[in-house]
Amino acid sequence: MARTFKTLDDMGDIHGKRVLVREDLNVPMADGAVTDGTRLRATVATVGELADKGAIVLVLAHFGRPKGQRNPEMSLAMVVKPYSAVLGRPVRFIDWDGADAAVATLQPGDIAVLENTRFFAGEEKNDPALVADIAKLGDLYVNDAFSAAHRAHASTEGLAHVLPAFAGRAMEAELDALDKALGNPEHPVAAVVGGAKVSSKLDVLKHLVTKVDHLIIGGGMANTFLAARGVDVGKSLCEHDLVGTAEEIFTAAEGANCTIHLPYDVVVSKEFAPNPPSLRTCNVHEVAADEMILDVGPSAVEALADVLKTCKTLVWNGPLGAFETPPFDAATVALAKTAAALTVGGSLVSVAGGGDTVAALNQAGAGDDFTFVSTAGGAFLEWMEGKELPGVAALAR
Repeated sequence: MARTFKTLDDMGDIHGKRVLVREDLNVPMADGAVTDGTRLRATVATVGELADKGAIVLVLAHFGRPKGQRNPEMSLAMVVKPYSAVLGRPVRFIDWDGADAAVATLQPGDIAVLENTRFFAGEEKNDPALVADIAKLGDLYVNDAFSAAHRAHASTEGLAHVLPAFAGRAMEAELDALDKALGNPEHPVAAVVGGAKVSSKLDVLKHLVTKVDHLIIGGGMANTFLAARGVDVGKSLCEHDLVGTAEEIFTAAEGANCTIHLPYDVVVSKEFAPNPPSLRTCNVHEVAADEMILDVGPSAVEALADVLKTCKTLVWNGPLGAFETPPFDAATVALAKTAAALTVGGSLVSVAGGGDTVAALNQAGAGDDFTFVSTAGGAFLEWMEGKELPGVAALAR
């Protein structure tokens, strides 16, 4: 891959230099405790390496949506103690009031978290005056927050234009994985796209048919495509007003030599509840008027597993069924296990992303065996749509 961005390897001697590092510390909390520290752990490689090299590390992040107002309930001060525990190092907290003086007291190797960047109205507007004010605190800028890279904010995009800019280790790993998945992938490439609605993934589907060899559609959105093929989907979740759009995607796929895979057997029920008595598996043409499709059937999953065995690359976003409710997680779990086994065996590069996807793969016990699992939601989706991400583009100079 031709690298278009600089990494920590390109920084030279940074001992005593003040490095502004954009991280994602927007973690879920309850009763003052972090309930999921995944995002905190993702920062350890970059922050630890910079501190070990003697940099003064100034972490920039947002927390919640304070909309440009100071809100003590969204102060990053709450995150400092758990963050220090994850890093295994002391972490200072610095408020914006008197930040210059506080930063001046830091020594090489020290780490500090600056207050929520979204307390400034200029953050989300990418205000040049705010960019200049923050830039005064640092000598260098590192963006390590891919999950916020689809936003052109002062701390995610603006700073990259006024300070020497580098990708952190988590950002570097993400960009390398995404390049292997869709940028310069090894063919044949398969994409699994699931989820409830076609309307939320229209741009993803339109982009993917031009990029992949096999497009596997699952979840509620598969019902809209089945309806476009003349299948009566009963009372399944289906966007009947988008049947014409589904037809357009079929046509585009045909023109691009992309095979669209839809389930031919499905798991149906008259009610959406855990292990309902009306549960049955049937051919898609046998769905009764009072039944809803809630998962892909076992025969179709076996056929999809055979498709993956012919592929070199897989990109996955969204579950195949209503995976939060048993037994409608069966197809997602089975196909995820196949993808994980092929990855471990060395025949498949597998990249997955999006909130539901991460949860589904973890439920299958397969997430750790994928080549790369992105915890970014919106940024991962926009990347799958083929959009340029401002935070990434700003590093490519």
